[in-house]
Amino acid sequence: MSDSEEDPIFSAGDFGRASGLAVRIMDLSGANGSDPLETVRGFDTIAHANAFARRYVRDSIDRCRTPGQSGEAVIETWFAFGEDATVVGAGDQAWLSASEIRDFAAQAAADPEDRNWRVLDPRRFDEDDEEEE
Repeated sequence: MSDSEEDPIFSAGDFGRASGLAVRIMDLSGANGSDPLETVRGFDTIAHANAFARRYVRDSIDRCRTPGQSGEAVIETWFAFGEDATVVGAGDQAWLSASEIRDFAAQAAADPEDRNWRVLDPRRFDEDDEEEE
């Protein structure tokens, strides 16, 4: 992709834009009770929030994986020690971890990019802006 082309996930067009988008990170161990560990804001598009949440959960599940562990055991470990991500403000278009956790647990991510939520973290853009000033 050339510098002049913007990734559609960050597109300035109106499609998929929603105000008030956020991703709530939930500690599945229960250490925080029903309160989120953190709420990440700054997403301009539903696609951006969904991609961040999906990668965050994928990474959490893979961090819970040990060699030779079955998919069911990975899920048990994730529910005991992992972190879930919930997209807020996207309505019916919000990505839901329940739709993919079994697939994630059955097979480790082959491409490290599938786990790279940090590159999509909107807080990163705020830090980049501060560094430029």
